[in-house]
Amino acid sequence: MRHVNLNALRVFATVAAHGNLQRAADALNVSRGAVSQRIKQLELDLGTALFERGARGVSLTPDGERCRAAVDRSLALLETTLSDIGAGRDRITLHLGASTATKWLMPRLAAFSQAFPQVTLATEVHDRPLSRSLGRNEIAVWPGRALDPDPAHRSRHLTGIHRVAVCSPDLARPAGPLTLGAILTLPLLQDAHRHWDRLIRATGSDAAHRVMNFERAALALDASMGGHGVALAPSYMVSGDVGAGRLVEIWADPDPSGQELFVSWGKDHLGETRVAQIVDWIATTFRQS
Repeated sequence: MRHVNLNALRVFATVAAHGNLQRAADALNVSRGAVSQRIKQLELDLGTALFERGARGVSLTPDGERCRAAVDRSLALLETTLSDIGAGRDRITLHLGASTATKWLMPRLAAFSQAFPQVTLATEVHDRPLSRSLGRNEIAVWPGRALDPDPAHRSRHLTGIHRVAVCSPDLARPAGPLTLGAILTLPLLQDAHRHWDRLIRATGSDAAHRVMNFERAALALDASMGGHGVALAPSYMVSGDVGAGRLVEIWADPDPSGQELFVSWGKDHLGETRVAQIVDWIATTFRQS
């Protein structure tokens, strides 16, 4: 059996989760070069390529997919086993997207701490859903078109994803209700999903539009609060800022997004009262948004 460096497997799992060497390096708090070196050495040790390199990041080869599945299964087993040792039962790991973490979770951390003073909450931010099953004391909040298909999970609907256009109250704009055509004349801020581009194409407009692109919805929303333009984002992400007067909603996309937001947790741990209580708290918080 080949000797494989366990730290290299941890680096591999992080790169596979992020699909990008620099983002993986940031998550691991090491240099991009160190990550690249670890991956190259792992590929040499295994005698096969694990990633295909591209201009926008990396993607897994078939052997890489097999390796990720094995590593994810092993990590899930370790997570479940180690959380049974000592006093790990009051530590909960919440997996979610970066903008959901920034715009939904962060403003509610004080309320969470008040509701669960004995719980240590750890968050893990991902660009895509986990490829492994959730371990003990793990919860995931993620968008999708249906309930979590993983047979090892329980899943619960949280809210529909409805996109709304928001801007700073100080942004100069025409008075009264705004049509989509009028909004498209304003400075537009969009994330990597490029929803403004989609709407511009749908109108058939060939006029020049002022569009600024951001990697994440949270960044576009921060720019919107700064008065730089109109952002388009899920309503659950902006409800707090709209309620506080930092943003105003000026338009709602009438077309359904086709996605909903769900919370998932492991079936094997349904006896965990703490997990059930936190899932209930998450669901109640979304109903109140």
